[in-house]
Amino acid sequence: MKKLTILSAVSAIALSMGTTAQAEELAVVGSWSGLPLHKQFEAPFWNEKLGEVSGGELSASLTTHDQMGISGGDVYRMMSQGVFDVGMTVADYAVSDSVALEALDVPMIATDADTAKKAVDAARPMVDDIYKDVFNAKVLGIAPYPPQVVFCNAEINSLDDLQGKKVRASGRMTAKFLEALGAEGVNIGFGEVPGALQRGVVDCAITGAGSGYNAGWWEVSTHLLPIPLGGWDPVVTAINLDKWNTLSDAQKAALEKGVKENLEAPAWEVAQNALNNDIVCLTGNGECPYGDARGLVLVEATDEDQAKAKAVLISEVLPDWAERAGGDWAQRWSDSVGKVTGVSLEAK
Repeated sequence: MKKLTILSAVSAIALSMGTTAQAEELAVVGSWSGLPLHKQFEAPFWNEKLGEVSGGELSASLTTHDQMGISGGDVYRMMSQGVFDVGMTVADYAVSDSVALEALDVPMIATDADTAKKAVDAARPMVDDIYKDVFNAKVLGIAPYPPQVVFCNAEINSLDDLQGKKVRASGRMTAKFLEALGAEGVNIGFGEVPGALQRGVVDCAITGAGSGYNAGWWEVSTHLLPIPLGGWDPVVTAINLDKWNTLSDAQKAALEKGVKENLEAPAWEVAQNALNNDIVCLTGNGECPYGDARGLVLVEATDEDQAKAKAVLISEVLPDWAERAGGDWAQRWSDSVGKVTGVSLEAK
């Protein structure tokens, strides 16, 4: 039944109407349909802007992985097999296929959007190589979700209070980070988190502040710790390399430029203000521009929290990743991301 649903969704993409006869139609699968990144940037670009920026040579039929009923971890695998042409999802969902990819989203390495953007730009050559070799894909852009912060259905007053608690992690490296802090990292799908928090399966959970607001996590949480323990959850937009190679040079240039200027760049431009607004909306400490403000207790991260988190990252989490990734990935990361963020990585 699930296979039929997936095939039906793909068929709907392929058969959708409303494009010019001359346009090359791309079958596109976007990230979470209910979250701001998709609604504000992905959908407008693929449904409206693509035709404009390509002079009518390209069009798209858009759905999302949750609308198709497939997991985020299946997006790039299915794209690599040619099931659809373009895939967009959180890179952390794909780390089971590439340990090296974990280093695109390192916890606590960037506490503001400008630094996060520099880190992602520095990592881009590594990401390009991973997607080409592992997923037979060409990377078109990398856009952020808001930083991945901590929602708790339990009283916390500092980072130390996470010790002994079960915390839903937003990625593999985040889970390692939580374990180093004395918490238990738990792997639970995004859509399952509210029920898990309500039933006490987990005490806390990590996701983007805006994602948590839109998904109603405030209904099953009491405290918010807005420290980026889960990084920024970059969403990679990639195209199947075989499909890419069938496009003309003009189509390739229009697609790359279009994604960069109409999806990637504007998502980064609003990232920092979005975080500030999200915190206001979740805690009620100000006027919420999105709708009703909620009443989570805001737990401000102290300088001691920041220092402890970074020390754990440098002494335990990154060396563990370097050992698991092997090869020259640690050196490449140090020479790129490490250089722009001031973090020195020494492999075990």
